Amino acid sequence: MKGEVFYIRKYWMPYIALLLAAVILAGCSQLRSQSGYVGSTSGSVEIPVKLDSAEGERPGGEEEAQPPIDQASPDSEPEIDQSDASEPVVSTVTLGAIGDVLIHRPIYREAEQPDGTYDFSPIFQEVVGTMRKPELLIANEETMIGGKEIGLSTYPRFNSPHEVGDALQEAGVDFVTLANNHTLDRGEKAIQSALKYWDKLRLPYAGAYKNQEDQAEIRTVSRNGISFAVLAYTYGTNGIPVPAGKDYLVNLIDADAISADVERAKELADVVVVAMHWGKEYEDRPNAEQQTLAKQLADMGVDVIIGNHPHVLQPPAWVEGQDGHRTFVFYSLGNFISSQEGTKKRIGGIGFVDVVKTTAGGRTAIEIVNPAFMPTYTYYKNWKDYRIVPMELATADELNQAKQQFKSTMSHMRSDVPDLSLIHAE
Repeated sequence: MKGEVFYIRKYWMPYIALLLAAVILAGCSQLRSQSGYVGSTSGSVEIPVKLDSAEGERPGGEEEAQPPIDQASPDSEPEIDQSDASEPVVSTVTLGAIGDVLIHRPIYREAEQPDGTYDFSPIFQEVVGTMRKPELLIANEETMIGGKEIGLSTYPRFNSPHEVGDALQEAGVDFVTLANNHTLDRGEKAIQSALKYWDKLRLPYAGAYKNQEDQAEIRTVSRNGISFAVLAYTYGTNGIPVPAGKDYLVNLIDADAISADVERAKELADVVVVAMHWGKEYEDRPNAEQQTLAKQLADMGVDVIIGNHPHVLQPPAWVEGQDGHRTFVFYSLGNFISSQEGTKKRIGGIGFVDVVKTTAGGRTAIEIVNPAFMPTYTYYKNWKDYRIVPMELATADELNQAKQQFKSTMSHMRSDVPDLSLIHAE
């Protein structure tokens, strides 16, 4: 009997040990396939396990890192993620602009309240819905809002109440341009007071600045993943000299200075917008100088130009620059609010473009599309009841031959851009 036991131990024990090992390994493999994770004795840390291959495993279950196929050398270009390339990311922002905001005496007198403050909001009540439509709305504030403390004034040297800024912001304005022929009307004191108030409202501005450092800071605004840099310049200041050593008080049109600013702006933002105070007053077509400047700006890579100063509408246009770069130009958006007389000088509007940003394969492209316009009319009677009215909705009592005026205005604005869309009042 002892001999038989000895024989079993001697000859069968190795086979029994192998069988037990196989059973244990099979159990571990089943646990892996059920959970997809390797258990940890130190807690619930979950480490993903590759189930497609057992090659490269280190003792103890650690998986050896495998070098990727076709691994790039340190000096080579990074490999483009093909999934990103096949699924581009597209963002769109509607950019809007309004024309000249000229606060003549009858306008601020009507806005004065019994307590000495000013309320300009009723002026914008009929267009506020449309003003709030674009994600970014830029206004040309042509009169400095220096405030009543330094004395309000009208043409030819304007100074307006601070509260103009409140009304514009409430109506939907996101950015104001300040470089125009009236910037220096009341001197540095009015400019500094106005800029302080814009800062209080946290409403960004361009074209007039507090000091050199302020001027050197290019303003950028971001909407829906698209960044915009806004610059502003004027042809002059009605003969009022810029104080010596204080060029920062107003940006004058100078091709070299603009080119340098645009280059910096392109490094900071996806889209470059330039406001130009240019042209001849009351001319309803852009002149040769405006067209030359527009071509220069297009060559620089500017995306959108917002023109002001003529106080009447001028048709927008596409301008092609170097390397096929296309720039959309609003040559003049007319008067948005003023007390000027004459039908053409009471017609303005809101210009729109869509900015489309497409990112794919590590590259970004910007496209300006869908230009559009909504004409407006400044109604007032006996120098009272100032209101901005959508021309499409103007009555015969508000505007003589209103329907014909509306049609002729849209026809004029479509002179060079036949597919310019009409935006209906909100």
